[in-house]
Amino acid sequence: MSPSRHGRHGRRGRRGRLLTAAGTVLLLASACGLQSGSPMVDDVVPGSIGKGEPLKGAHLTVTSKEFTEQLILGAMMGIAFQAAGADVLDRTGIQGSIGAREAVKSGDADGMYEYTGTAWITYLGNSEPITDPRKQWEAVRDADLKNGLTWLSPSALNNTYALAMNQSNFKKYGTRTLSDVAALAKKDPGAVTLCVESEFANRADGLPGMEKAYGMDVPAKNITQMDTGIIYTQVKKGSCTYGEVFTTDGRIKSMNLAVMQDDRKFFPNYNAAPEINSKALKEWPAIAEVLDPVTKKLNNTVAQSLNARVDVNGEDPHQVALEWMKAEGLVK
Repeated sequence: MSPSRHGRHGRRGRRGRLLTAAGTVLLLASACGLQSGSPMVDDVVPGSIGKGEPLKGAHLTVTSKEFTEQLILGAMMGIAFQAAGADVLDRTGIQGSIGAREAVKSGDADGMYEYTGTAWITYLGNSEPITDPRKQWEAVRDADLKNGLTWLSPSALNNTYALAMNQSNFKKYGTRTLSDVAALAKKDPGAVTLCVESEFANRADGLPGMEKAYGMDVPAKNITQMDTGIIYTQVKKGSCTYGEVFTTDGRIKSMNLAVMQDDRKFFPNYNAAPEINSKALKEWPAIAEVLDPVTKKLNNTVAQSLNARVDVNGEDPHQVALEWMKAEGLVK
């Protein structure tokens, strides 16, 4: 598993690009190997979760998208189910934005961790995000019930956009919020140079919307478009003052980057929460109690640390998930 794979394809997988033709969706689903998968065979027993093995006799399939954080979250779900007594089929790592969701929706898979903002904007077709994270989750939960999907309680993990800078530029300019960046751009236009992905540069919930929301005017000559992975290295070197980053990316921590606060709450909330096939949940209601303690422990600090073990250190996502769950006492 390439450590760099969290990059461009990761975000495209998470944000998504809608495919309109049903036939295309079916083609995508079959191309992604939804019929394949391998049994999870972790040697785990209940810790703080799974006591009494409430899922004994269940045959459950977990899925995920293909980027690092998703592979880790998918492994966590599968490990939790195993500890609770279920036989688990691993179908994590599906390419594209909708393959994994379609698998859960159709019953080819029973559950995955999905992001509230992705569901609200990409899948449910809304253009305006809801600024309150809890209300955003509630809106998604209510809207998705008709799709045969049940959203369980959300985590504090919020994998959204941000701007970040290296420590040298942070000391030089002292900006802490996006409002500070807008003020700096007005006062010293040459100081604000941006490294961004092409998608972010053109999305309403990306750079154009951010500039509008903050009254920020960055000249086109000050904006360089590049691949995700390169952004982090360029920001670290100081080739651009600010780079577009994702708030749970392990490289923020490993490169000691300073992240600007979105003080006007422009960027959508992308809180991770279990998205479960409603029929599977009806048959095995204990799924909720098994996953809830896992979800409650997830936040951006945990995600950055675990993602870094894969993207920076080159460790295996499944092993990283297993070791974390054991260290937290969730499983033994």
